[in-house]
Amino acid sequence: MLTPARQRFPWWQRVREGTRTRATLRSSMPPLRRAVERLWAAGRRSGGPKTAGTGPDIVKRRAALWMFVQVAGVEPTHNAAERSIRPGVLWRTGSGGTQSAEGSRFVDSMMTVVTTLKQQQRNVLEYLPAACEAALRGEAAPSLRPTSDQKAQAAA
Repeated sequence: MLTPARQRFPWWQRVREGTRTRATLRSSMPPLRRAVERLWAAGRRSGGPKTAGTGPDIVKRRAALWMFVQVAGVEPTHNAAERSIRPGVLWRTGSGGTQSAEGSRFVDSMMTVVTTLKQQQRNVLEYLPAACEAALRGEAAPSLRPTSDQKAQAAA
């Protein structure tokens, strides 16, 4: 099953490099997707211990596995997600983690804020004081959602 699934990576890479259009990727992907889904079905029917455990989970998420074909900026791997959590993993390893559930939630929140702002190319040291000042006034923190200007820049 890995052979047809791996075929999608070079095709997507060409789209990312600009040597293949997304329209070409979209038109070439359905036969590959059908082949992979036939193999998933066969694996589920086989009752093997490896496929029995992963089959239902993959089937539930199959639309997400092909999202990169339709949506620009979506990768067919989880590499971007892995890169985004790496600083938190390194911090936890170096510091020994937290001593409480509250401390863990604080670190989770801070890592989310920092990663989100970096992805939007926003200044973390401008956001954090504004968020603290809002909390002191009893107001909501500034939004982490990108503004329409930021969305337009990302699309360009």
